[in-house]
Amino acid sequence: MASSSSYSIGFSPSMASSSTVFLLFLVLSILALHHVEANLGFDSNMLTTSVAGRSLLQRIDCGSACAVRCSLSRRPRLCKRACGTCCARCNCVPPGTSGNQDLCACYANMTTHGNRLKCP
Repeated sequence: MASSSSYSIGFSPSMASSSTVFLLFLVLSILALHHVEANLGFDSNMLTTSVAGRSLLQRIDCGSACAVRCSLSRRPRLCKRACGTCCARCNCVPPGTSGNQDLCACYANMTTHGNRLKCP
């Protein structure tokens, strides 16, 4: 005896039309984004390289900047390690051996997990 099943495998017409509409929307969104990028002349490499292939953002020498910053520290190795982390993230080290943190906002605003200032 063969029993007939009331379940059918496949998509209902409403599922097919909603997936078609979604795919059409997705394709049109991608085309619109490509059109806008082409009209603006945006190139993702423009942010990091210049015409000659060199970096547009001048990176500072964190090692020497932190050596100066930590030269009078009582714990120079700890100071240089913290300063190096801050410099790598901010690309900035305030001048002098202490203070002047208002000249480098990113450096001044970094804190440890205990909400103490991270950067020397």
